[in-house]
Amino acid sequence: MRSSITYSPCLTRSFLNPKSLCSQPQFPNIAPISEPPSSDNPNPNAYCPQEIDSESNFPTKPTTKSEVSISAFFLEPKHADVAAEISQNSVLTQAHVINILLSHKSEPRSALKYFKGVEKKRGFVKSVDSFFVLLHILGGFPPTHKAAQNLLNQWVSGDSCPAPGVLVDHLAECSKRFAFGLNPRLFNYLLNSYVRANRIKDAMLCFDRMIESDITPWVPYMNILLTALVRRNLFNEVREVHNKMVLKGISGDCYTVHVMMRAGLKEGEAEKAAEYFIDAKATGVELDAAAYSIAIQAACVRPDWSLASGLLKEMREMGFVPSEGTYTSVIGACVKQGNIVEALRLKDEMLSCGKPMNLVVATSLMKGYCVQGDLNSALDLFNKIGEFGLSPNKVTYSILIEWCCNNGNMEKANELYTQMKDKGIQPSVFNVNSLIRGFLKSRSLENASQLFDEAIKCGIANVITYNNLLSWFCEEGKVNEAQSVWEKMIRNTVVPNVVSHNNMILGHCREGNMDVANSVFLEMVEKGLKPNVITYSVLMNGYFRKGDTERAFDLFDQMVGANIAPTDFTLNTIINGLCKVGRTSEARDRLKNFVDGGFVPICLTYNSIIHGFVKEGAINSALAVYREMHESGVSPNVVTYTSLIDGFCKSNNIDHALKMRNEMKNKGLELDVIGYSTLIDAFCKRRDMESARELFSELSEVGLAPNTVVYNIMISGFRNLNNMEAALDLHKKMINENVPCDLQTYTTLIDGLLKEGRKCT
Repeated sequence: MRSSITYSPCLTRSFLNPKSLCSQPQFPNIAPISEPPSSDNPNPNAYCPQEIDSESNFPTKPTTKSEVSISAFFLEPKHADVAAEISQNSVLTQAHVINILLSHKSEPRSALKYFKGVEKKRGFVKSVDSFFVLLHILGGFPPTHKAAQNLLNQWVSGDSCPAPGVLVDHLAECSKRFAFGLNPRLFNYLLNSYVRANRIKDAMLCFDRMIESDITPWVPYMNILLTALVRRNLFNEVREVHNKMVLKGISGDCYTVHVMMRAGLKEGEAEKAAEYFIDAKATGVELDAAAYSIAIQAACVRPDWSLASGLLKEMREMGFVPSEGTYTSVIGACVKQGNIVEALRLKDEMLSCGKPMNLVVATSLMKGYCVQGDLNSALDLFNKIGEFGLSPNKVTYSILIEWCCNNGNMEKANELYTQMKDKGIQPSVFNVNSLIRGFLKSRSLENASQLFDEAIKCGIANVITYNNLLSWFCEEGKVNEAQSVWEKMIRNTVVPNVVSHNNMILGHCREGNMDVANSVFLEMVEKGLKPNVITYSVLMNGYFRKGDTERAFDLFDQMVGANIAPTDFTLNTIINGLCKVGRTSEARDRLKNFVDGGFVPICLTYNSIIHGFVKEGAINSALAVYREMHESGVSPNVVTYTSLIDGFCKSNNIDHALKMRNEMKNKGLELDVIGYSTLIDAFCKRRDMESARELFSELSEVGLAPNTVVYNIMISGFRNLNNMEAALDLHKKMINENVPCDLQTYTTLIDGLLKEGRKCT
């Protein structure tokens, strides 16, 4: 319950000199001044602001006019009575001052001059009552509204003053006690003064007490408060103020919508920003171009190109002209979501509206082309941007260099890189890393190494730069070279990360050196690096390849115990590993358990099991898995059919093998060299060299080159039929086509010639 606080020690102080607040002694309450009664609830419309300036328009000090010297003021004949009132009272009581102020109730400027005069009088103690009476007088007349604002601004910006809730209560009490009527203008001025003084917490307290007292905050001042809260990232407070406004029946205006949408965007909640826009439209708020622009920005952040494009269209239909920045954002959103067609349409629309092409749009479109796989169009646009008076920047070059590398066009990538440097644009480590990856992918180790050395010399090489080389060397089985890169990284004080260790573990696993791979793993843990699912999966695969399934499963249990969820790669590694060591039935059982746990098998998964059963001679089990594969909706690939053909051939069931081959052709799949070699070998073993020769010829006709294995099978087949002329012809063809002969080639030929009693020449 609120108490009367007419003259508490906190409220009796100097207001025009804030430094002396709370320095005056307590004075007794005075009797109410006798005034004609007035309504306790005056028409609030009488106090609606005619013009409310923005926060920056409020002066922090009283105007020069209000600082006219008191002596000059007294010389004016029309103020002689005020001068007399002051001079005749050597001791001025609060009651007397308030009575005099009230006598000038209809003359606000005279009341202000009187107050300024008496506060300089020796022995006069200022109080909240007299100050608030003056504020009510000034607030009742438009010409002195600014003076009331200035007084409150000056007072609130002082070192100390009563709590906001106390002031709101006392200001309301004074309005009733002295029959002014409740003037919401003064409360809104007070609220704004707190914001101007950067006293946001007090502004919130003032706002809350106004709401509790049923004093309606005005929308412009609410917007100023909301803006101040957004600037300080006080998003919970922003929503709190806005919700209280809505509950109070204050819907806000278009600028309120601006502020709330910007708050949502700044908070990273684009959905909330969109909701404010939708709600504003539903409640009939008249939205302007800026509101649409912010809503479009929110749609682009999500991103939702369809919504953004729709709002842009709606904006134009309402007669608004979207800005260049708005078009740029929507085009960027379209590109991000892969709709290059809409992005190009909007680019044309932007240009037709008289907006110039800008580099951000051009660069976005280049990226869009690249993502769509149309590098040539991206490069064409790059060559044309000069027509718009644009010059490519680092981002433009970076995108094109990266995508040229991704597409294997290293000549163009290097050309752009050189052009970039020639224009004085310093390449980033991102550019260098893209080029190194590209050169390695195109197997140009020399260029990659040269760029790698340049990056180290320039001091821009980072851990990713080193990892590019480590990964390539380890994938290629060149562990010694990878070790050299590792040592160079340590010398140059670049700290290896988890990826670096994973690469080295992979390299040692590929070599079958599991002891060293495990040492790298332990070293990694000792350094405080946390192994990830790739670390465990690579190690498990290494142990499976060595036949050490027990150690592989120990690692799996260790991984799960560390709360690292296995990926599809991990589960496929387990299935493939079991199949490689002859435990295919167990692999199939585990697959069922994995599927029950949510794992979705892919073609690779089924191929591992089919191949495992074929190796074990269990062709019927392999066929069962093949049928299961179909039932699961997974399409077989070349590897699937090759394994089954191999299985049927090994079980001497050539008819089923050919049936599989026909099924494969009907699905648009072609045999690879391994598939052809399997069928050719089957016909050779059946001594059907005519069919074998047909397949051998077909192999070349479809664009495949027979390898050493295929030639050896054919040579062996003819040798078995004692047709050494045909065998020797194949040998000559091998030499002419630069197919290397191995020990088996020569052993077969020598054996055949010796059996015929011919000399080997």
